[in-house]
Amino acid sequence: MSDPHLRALSFATADDSEELARAELYGLLASLWLTPPDAALLQQFEVAVTQAPQPGGHLEAPWGDLVAAMRATTVDAAAAEHAALFHGVGKPEVLAYGSFYLTGYLNEKPLATLRSDLAALGLARDGDRLETEDHIAFVLEVMRYLIAGDDIAVCNLEQQRRFFRQHLQPWAAQLCDATAAHPRAQVWRAVAGFTAAFIEVETQAFDLLET
Repeated sequence: MSDPHLRALSFATADDSEELARAELYGLLASLWLTPPDAALLQQFEVAVTQAPQPGGHLEAPWGDLVAAMRATTVDAAAAEHAALFHGVGKPEVLAYGSFYLTGYLNEKPLATLRSDLAALGLARDGDRLETEDHIAFVLEVMRYLIAGDDIAVCNLEQQRRFFRQHLQPWAAQLCDATAAHPRAQVWRAVAGFTAAFIEVETQAFDLLET
């Protein structure tokens, strides 16, 4: 898997596929959880629309909060916040790995299960990446691929539903809550709020597929 691509502020228009908009949102969130925004991304937020990139009121306020937070920060401030939350010597203040929220420990059975499922999809972690596959950014990027990829045998709604239910839905809200509660969180409180709202929208959409 490659690093997330930042095309996410040119969201799909009414003439484009709604699936493209979903993929772009997953890609944007993957990038924001992995690395702090650079100057180019902050500039994109300066001109981004304040309306939610998907229809429906549930995303309106969280998206507005995210745009406002990005417009209020700087490259250096965002980098310092990201480092304080997710890096540092020893255990980070906030762990962004699924195994931790599912078991209380890193590198546990959920990671092994995820690796097995990724292998079945023909996907693998870039060996240059330090983060394990259960990092939130990697999981979000896999969802982006399952939506926007060209291989219809892999990139289809059923695969999206299975992967989301198994590897994202069970723990993403806990990560968002932990991030939002941290006293140093400003930009990432907004990132967490929008992520949580988007996960709720996706959960409801997948629920409809099963009815």
